Amino acid sequence: MKRVVTVTVNNNPGVLNRITGLFAKRQFNIDSITVGPTSNPAISKMTFIVPMEDPAKMEQLLKQLQKQIDVLKVSDITDKSIVTRELALIKVQCPPPMRSEVYSIIEPFRATVIDMGKNNITVQVTGEPDKVDAFMELLKPYGIKDISRTGVTAFVREHQKTETQQLSILQL
Repeated sequence: MKRVVTVTVNNNPGVLNRITGLFAKRQFNIDSITVGPTSNPAISKMTFIVPMEDPAKMEQLLKQLQKQIDVLKVSDITDKSIVTRELALIKVQCPPPMRSEVYSIIEPFRATVIDMGKNNITVQVTGEPDKVDAFMELLKPYGIKDISRTGVTAFVREHQKTETQQLSILQL
């Protein structure tokens, strides 16, 4: 299972290196990482997508992250109601006779053509990682020349789902 972990840190040199070093030292893989400043330029937020099946190992990772210098807050937000987004730039082989066909794929995904050459176009798509993956799968037959993905960033939604008791008609 892929876990979404956010880490709020002091925006100091070497922080990213120390944190990713901890992942490497403990042999945890990182599927995706994004880092950027928050509204306070002295603080940055990191978002990691970590493949992790064992809850005990996940708890160990969270505790070890919290102990790191310059780490202010660590959260595993996977099980919360969250919003995730990723940006991908995709260069696709697209000679003029095929453009209308490729555009018919681009439009439903609300992607944008951001550059056009003689035989290639570059498309920007944003959304859930699954949406980006599905879009790339549809473009593969046309010939993807290059891909650049940002990695996933995430927020916890303001309104969290509350668990409601399910009543069964068999219990009546």
